[in-house]
Amino acid sequence: MRIALIVEYEGTGYSGLQYQANAPSIQEELEKAIERLTGENVRITASGRTDAGVHARGQVVSFLTESRHPPYTFLRALNHYLPEQIAVCAAYRVGDGFNPRRDALSRVYAYTLYVSAVRAPLVRRTTYRVGGPLDADRMRRGAELFEGEHDFAQFAGPLQEPGASTVRRIIGTAVRSCGNMVMIEIEGNAFLPHMVRRMAGALVDIGLGKMSMEDLEAMIDRRPGAQISRALPARGLSLERVRYAGFPPEDGEQHGDI
Repeated sequence: MRIALIVEYEGTGYSGLQYQANAPSIQEELEKAIERLTGENVRITASGRTDAGVHARGQVVSFLTESRHPPYTFLRALNHYLPEQIAVCAAYRVGDGFNPRRDALSRVYAYTLYVSAVRAPLVRRTTYRVGGPLDADRMRRGAELFEGEHDFAQFAGPLQEPGASTVRRIIGTAVRSCGNMVMIEIEGNAFLPHMVRRMAGALVDIGLGKMSMEDLEAMIDRRPGAQISRALPARGLSLERVRYAGFPPEDGEQHGDI
């Protein structure tokens, strides 16, 4: 049978989701926990890779298993074996053809900023501190320029496949502020390497008054002479949720609060 998990993790100290031979990864920890429960050496499939230091609130992974444990057992047992930085929030039995990456309709990422002239030790692992005041309304207007289908080459890091298409569709954006916190939320059908971190970098420059709307439009339109956006640090980025048709299933779902 195939089991699907919704996983939350703090990416600090990990090389990212994907397994690497010489560095700790989220994938390695999940597969080790599954092996301790089932005795099987499985390989998980994830909705998307997250880079070193990036977090997740709603990563979706799945794997095939010969065990007959119900989803509830996977939920409880894996959380027993996993380190405290990683938690299984829900477990489901799904069809053998379910693929978290291929079947995803969209992904929602959030970048969290802490606006203060003084550093904040308690949130330093999950936010990026901005020293000057941010104009959130101006950032919202800037974020709206990203919506729709564009060539995001100016916002991409090195591509895994040189020459691959850099066209992506942004479904929606939001900029929310509460106290010292400002959160940039971006939903898209897919993302390029470092794309959200570079989009957030441009919006911070918009909010600080260091970049004009015309400059941002030039970057999005790839006009001659347009600059390439800077990438903000990984620690402020989180994969919030992944949207599917028919997942999570209505029947048989298991949550951490049961």
